[in-house]
Amino acid sequence: MIRVMKMWTIVLAGMLGMAGCSSPGTQAKPASTAPAQTSHSSNPFAKYLELVGFRIIEKSPGHLEVRFGVVNHSEADIGEVKMDVNVRTTTAKPDDPPLITFSTKIPSLGPSEMKPVVVDVPTKLRVYELPDWQFLKPDFVLTEPK
Repeated sequence: MIRVMKMWTIVLAGMLGMAGCSSPGTQAKPASTAPAQTSHSSNPFAKYLELVGFRIIEKSPGHLEVRFGVVNHSEADIGEVKMDVNVRTTTAKPDDPPLITFSTKIPSLGPSEMKPVVVDVPTKLRVYELPDWQFLKPDFVLTEPK
């Protein structure tokens, strides 16, 4: 009888221990749902565009090559677009100046299409002074179509 009671005590303690370990102490905060980029454009097409995959290469001192993709998330043909792009760090405050600013033209974007873009940007920064790709955050303004 004592053996059975010891066994039940051990089983009950184990179950309580497992239940205590598996129940969450505090709820984890969900990941931020803020977009990786923003558009400061009132153009209705802007909400369907996403700038992705930024890579920055130094062609020569004072000249950077910025490569990225533009994705059309709509089911409509947007056509050719022109935009002004600012690239900031993910930790930049709203009033901080952008690291890189440039204008570009993207050829006709069809429904759910992605186009690669390469832009040469004159700058005083060297590529080693810029953060890695995962710490870059673009924002853009569509200048055409209006």
